Amino acid sequence: MAFAPILRRASAAKSLFSLSRPAVVSSPSVRSLQSGASGDDCRVPPPESPSSTAGYHVSSGGFMRGAVYREPNQPLTIEEFHIPRPKVNEILIKTKACGVCHSDLHVMKGEIPFASPCVIGHEITGEVVEHGPLTDHKIIKRFPIGSRVVGAFIMPCGTCSYCAKGHDDLCEDFFAYNRAKGTLYDGQTRLFLRHDDSPVYMYSMGGMAEYCVTPAHGLTPLPESLPYTESAILGCAVFTAYGAMAHAAEIRPGDSIAVIGIGGVGSSCLQIARAFGASDIIAVDVQDDKLQKAKTLGATHIVNAAKEDAVERIREITGGMGVDVAVEALGKPQTFMQCTLSVKDGGKAVMIGLSQAGSVGEVDINRLVRRKIKVIGSYGGRARQDLPKVVKLAESGIFNLSNAVSSKYKFEDAGKAFQDLNEGKIVSRGVVEIL
Repeated sequence: MAFAPILRRASAAKSLFSLSRPAVVSSPSVRSLQSGASGDDCRVPPPESPSSTAGYHVSSGGFMRGAVYREPNQPLTIEEFHIPRPKVNEILIKTKACGVCHSDLHVMKGEIPFASPCVIGHEITGEVVEHGPLTDHKIIKRFPIGSRVVGAFIMPCGTCSYCAKGHDDLCEDFFAYNRAKGTLYDGQTRLFLRHDDSPVYMYSMGGMAEYCVTPAHGLTPLPESLPYTESAILGCAVFTAYGAMAHAAEIRPGDSIAVIGIGGVGSSCLQIARAFGASDIIAVDVQDDKLQKAKTLGATHIVNAAKEDAVERIREITGGMGVDVAVEALGKPQTFMQCTLSVKDGGKAVMIGLSQAGSVGEVDINRLVRRKIKVIGSYGGRARQDLPKVVKLAESGIFNLSNAVSSKYKFEDAGKAFQDLNEGKIVSRGVVEIL
């Protein structure tokens, strides 16, 4: 989607994803914090009255910076916040790194409605700083102060009907509160601006900030052997790919697979498919640099859909049959159709790319019925069971983290990171370092 930058009134013009830069306030040390007290398409609710949460964040905390989205087609702004305070079974994290994802970009471009203003960012690594009051002792034991963690963007409540069955990816509270209202599961945000105490909403944990609060069920320990920066992508790009391969596609050794759209999630699908024993792994994109990169991530064949018919080429590679599994990782009606047409009889078309709200994909109904084609959506993995497995894949080297991250940015350059993502300049995944 092409669009022209919209400028905010300031002393100098800023591009669409540039950041305003207020005076920097140094963040408090971990020691000082420890001593302190302790559905995507839903209609966006009106902002809370600051008085409804007044006094909640007041503690011995301090202040931090976060990247704020306020309106579609307006620049991100770096703004100062009170250090957020965790509640029961929640954990305060000193953020070390946050991934740059198209889901945030969809929100920033107004393509997916979300409560605003909000702090974006939803795949993070960091250090445990504080536990909420009355937090379960097992959580405190698993995540002691100072421990290293990685956070999943789907933060399961652990108690709803879906979580009780192990389907964390369908957590009722996550969709009813965070995705629908921009809050955690008591209906309140944890973020309040420093200058006037006004509330700011949270996209997942609001990870593009120096500190963030997340429900403990969305975390898993991060080994010392894994770096903070590259490991941030484990919480969304790799987590989403794993969920799609394990639960939706149910990849088996010897299966053939086509991945359409080789961005951060699509490129992760290549590595996960290879780890699961897929044979023919076909990468489809329109950028040659992404396709060349795909060869290093497990692709056995590459197809440039701008230069040849992707469906015909996939069928040619598979002897006229089509693949066992096709994955759509872009979120476009055209690629949705390509995905369904690329699978063999009885095959699975797995949709993981988010699209502009209201977008509709077409499917050949007669072929769907007669040839037993399965079309299934997959939003992400299951945090409590899958995130530890994803970390193990990275720790063992089966998933190559360093090869999966192609761009790194400073926190002050978060706006440029999203501009690069919007312009297709990030070959696989970008990460903002907040060390």
